[in-house]
Amino acid sequence: MRPLLVAAVAALVTTAGCSPSSDEEKDVRASGAEECPVFPSSSHWNQPVDDLPVRGNSAQIVDSIGRDKGAHADFGSGPGPIGIPYVTVSRGTKRVPIRFEFADESDPGPYPVPRDAPIEGGPDGDGDRHVIVLDRDACKLYELFSATPEDGGESWRAGSGATWDLKSNAMREEGWTSADAAGLPIFPGLARPDEVDKGKIEHALRITVPTSRQAFVYPASHYASDDPDPDQPAMGERLRLKKSFDISGFPRQTKVVLQALKTYGAIVADNGSPWFVSGVPSSRWDNEDLQSFKRVPGSAWEVVDSTKLERPQP
Repeated sequence: MRPLLVAAVAALVTTAGCSPSSDEEKDVRASGAEECPVFPSSSHWNQPVDDLPVRGNSAQIVDSIGRDKGAHADFGSGPGPIGIPYVTVSRGTKRVPIRFEFADESDPGPYPVPRDAPIEGGPDGDGDRHVIVLDRDACKLYELFSATPEDGGESWRAGSGATWDLKSNAMREEGWTSADAAGLPIFPGLARPDEVDKGKIEHALRITVPTSRQAFVYPASHYASDDPDPDQPAMGERLRLKKSFDISGFPRQTKVVLQALKTYGAIVADNGSPWFVSGVPSSRWDNEDLQSFKRVPGSAWEVVDSTKLERPQP
């Protein structure tokens, strides 16, 4: 949904906690850009949270999201496409100008967006229309919100846009949005079929909630609400499935994603439907398998005190 361009509150102060590993083999990689990490291993996206304490008002926040609402895999196979697609490009891909509606909080172009870059919801989609481009040579990520090609793709217009160095932990300026309401990158929070094929997702996932509060917590940089209610989730809030929630009876693809939600959790990135977990569209997804997400009730979730994670250096 369109991010609200409102002034930001200060991010919560972090305290020393888990020491991140810098082992090169633990870097998260993506299909089509295997030479690039999807942010350093010390990134909050890539840090497990299964042993972090629960926030004191976790139950109230879960109630506000929907204790009796089932989870949903917001990705799959088939037309649409179902999920948020991405495309990889090389250093030789032509850079094209981008005309932004919210230029004051967008990284200026040109961006290496191909003429036929896949758009969330398809060319005629009327939703968020995210476009994600990963430059596999520069290890740089380009993301657009509400994107539409012009002049056959010779230029694009978009609501907002952001660029990211995949080898850095640098986040947005406090108060700035991105292509997502929370000011976060979208790509690192997507469930990808290549990871599920390997049997393990080693990063947090992107999730939406119906309403949020007028606050953000690291690594988010922007809020999308004027409601100060502390029992609403903040942008950047870390949620996870409880250790006690039994996932043994779920089909394989769903089980891999649910295990990631136990170990790495999910990061609140936008206002939307409750417990909607984001992923990449692919013919490799089994939609019948993913339907079992609905068996995960809101009561299976809890809110993590992510301030106990050490904030990495940029």
